[in-house]
Amino acid sequence: MQLKIKKLTSDAVLPTKGHPGDAGIDFYAKETVMIPSGQQMRVFSGVAMEIPEGYVGLVWDKSSIAFNKGLKTMGGVIDAGYRGEIIFCMYNTTDTEQVIEKHHKVAQIIIQKFEDCDVVEITDLSDTVRGDGREGSTGAKHA
Repeated sequence: MQLKIKKLTSDAVLPTKGHPGDAGIDFYAKETVMIPSGQQMRVFSGVAMEIPEGYVGLVWDKSSIAFNKGLKTMGGVIDAGYRGEIIFCMYNTTDTEQVIEKHHKVAQIIIQKFEDCDVVEITDLSDTVRGDGREGSTGAKHA
């Protein structure tokens, strides 16, 4: 499969993979962004992409940014029909301002096949062993 990428600005950095066979594709910041403590900011990539039909782009943290800077990617789903700029929402979990430098890695996207489905309203769901059990339903006891 090919993932077609379009630069929206001449100095945008094309996404890369760290190693052959890696699932995540690294995306880069178009410009330097300062993220105040406890706040979220948009980080623009300067690129758009063409995800093939039947696939979706799932946004994930870069572990080095999460560990070293305390920045959390606020997730996201990029549908195959979207052709706009890839923009990441980053949240600063620390008590100090954090900076993402221009052209530094900001997040990763995994391209994944998915099953399309129709939403159908029904009156009853089938029974399972778990049923509607929530936290601790597997037998774990919490204090």
